[in-house]
Amino acid sequence: MLKFALRRLGVAVLVALTVSLLTFSMIYLSGDPAMALAGETATQSDIENIRRVYGYDQPIIVQYLSWLGNALQGDLGRSHYLKTDVSEVIFARLPNTMILGGTAITFALILAIPLGVVAAIRPNSIIDRIALTIAVIGQALPSFWFALILIFFLGITFRLLPITGTSSWMNFIMPSIALGYYVTPGVMRLTRAGMLEVLGSDYIRTAKAKGLRPVTVLFKHALRNAIIPVVSLAAVQFGFMLGGSIVIETIFAINGLGFLAWESIQRADLPMMQAIVLVLSIIYILITFLADIMNAWLDPRIRVN
Repeated sequence: MLKFALRRLGVAVLVALTVSLLTFSMIYLSGDPAMALAGETATQSDIENIRRVYGYDQPIIVQYLSWLGNALQGDLGRSHYLKTDVSEVIFARLPNTMILGGTAITFALILAIPLGVVAAIRPNSIIDRIALTIAVIGQALPSFWFALILIFFLGITFRLLPITGTSSWMNFIMPSIALGYYVTPGVMRLTRAGMLEVLGSDYIRTAKAKGLRPVTVLFKHALRNAIIPVVSLAAVQFGFMLGGSIVIETIFAINGLGFLAWESIQRADLPMMQAIVLVLSIIYILITFLADIMNAWLDPRIRVN
C-alpha cells in the first residue's frame, strides 16, 4: 500500500509542476504584462520601469522559478486591482467555496447512491423508473435555471430559505442543491450499473449460497466493489464543482473563489486569476490522489497495477 501511495504521490507532484508551468504562462497570454500594467498612455520609459520593478526583464525560466519558489512559501503575488496580497484574498474566500462544494457533493452522493442501489435491486420497477427520470431531468436542467427555480419557490414564494449571503448554514442549502443536483445523474447511473454487474457475479451467488444475510451480501460484498468507480467520479466531480461554481456563487452572491474569479476577469487582474487557477488545480490534484488511495484500500487488486 505504501509503495502504491508513493507512486501515486510522485505522479501527483509531476502533474502539479505541469499545472504550475501552465498557470505561470497565463500572464503572457494577453501579451506583454508590463504594457498591460502601464496602460495605453504610458511611455516606453514607463513600460521599461514596470518591467524592471516586476522582474519581467529577466529570462522566462528565472521568472518561473522565482514565482514557483514564492508560491511554495505561500506568496502568490500582489493583486494589480486590489493592491493587496493575493493569498490573503484567496484564503479568505476559499472556505466558502469549499463549504459549497463539500455540501453539494454530499447532497449528490446521499441522493444518488441509495437511488442507484435500489434501482439495481429492483430493475424495471417503479423505483427504477423514478431514478432514471431524476437522472434525465438532472442532465437536461441547467444548474443556473434550477437555481432560479429554487429561489422562486423556496426563497420568494414560501420564504423558507435565505437567497443570498453566507451569514448562516442555511444560506448554503439552495446553492448546494442547485450545484449538486447536476452531478446526481452520473453518480446514480454509475452506481446502478456497478451494482447490476456485481450482483450478477459468481462470488455474490456464492455468498448467498453460504446463507449470509441479504444486508451483509448487499453492503459488505456488493456495494464495496460497485462503489469503486463512484469514488473516482465523485472526486472528479468535486473538483469540477470547485472550479465551476462561478455561476452558482454569482447567482447566490456567495463570496467564494468562483465569484472572485468572475471579478478578476472583469478587472483583468492577472495575478489573482493565476492564483485562483493554481489553488483550485492543486486542490483537485489532492482530491484525486486521495480518491486513488481510497480505491486501493477498497480493492487491493488496484495496488498491483
